[in-house]
Amino acid sequence: MIAFIASAVFCFVLWLLLTFNGRMWGTDEIIAGIVMAAIAGFAARKIFVKDFKLANPKRWIFFLAYLPRFFFEMAKANFDVAYRVLTGRIRPGIVKISPGLKTDLAITVLANSITLTPGTLSVDVDEERNLYVHWINVKDEVLEKMPRECRPICSTFPDWARRIGE
Repeated sequence: MIAFIASAVFCFVLWLLLTFNGRMWGTDEIIAGIVMAAIAGFAARKIFVKDFKLANPKRWIFFLAYLPRFFFEMAKANFDVAYRVLTGRIRPGIVKISPGLKTDLAITVLANSITLTPGTLSVDVDEERNLYVHWINVKDEVLEKMPRECRPICSTFPDWARRIGE
C-alpha cells in the first residue's frame, strides 16, 4: 500500500508540473490528475518503489548531480564526432566493457548514458552484465585494456551509474 501511495503522489506531482501553464489548475484538472496518478501509481508501484527503490531521495540527488557531468561529456563527444566526420579519421568497432555493476537499474543507466553520447552505441548486455558498445574510434591501446578498463568510452559513467542504481 505504501508503494502505491508513494508512486501515486510522485505521479500526481509530475502531472502538476507538466500541466502548469502559468495559471492555477482548475478543479477538472486536479480531478483528472488524481485519477491518472492513481492509475499510473498502481501500474508503477512495483517498478518505482519495490524493485528499483527509485523513491529514495539519495538516488535523485545523485542523478541530478550526474546531469552536469553527462552534459559535459556529451558536448565533448559532439566535438569529437564532428572532428572525425570532417577529417575522416573513423575506426569503428565493437568493444566489450565490464563495468562491474550489480543491478539492472545501474546497467540501464550506464547503457543509456553511453547510447546518448554521440559516437557510441550500447549494443548488448550478456549474463555477466558485460556491455558491448559500438564505438566510432577504437584504438589499439584500448583493445589491450578491454574488458577491464572503459574510461575512453564511458568516462566516469559506471561510477555514477553505481551511485544511482545500487
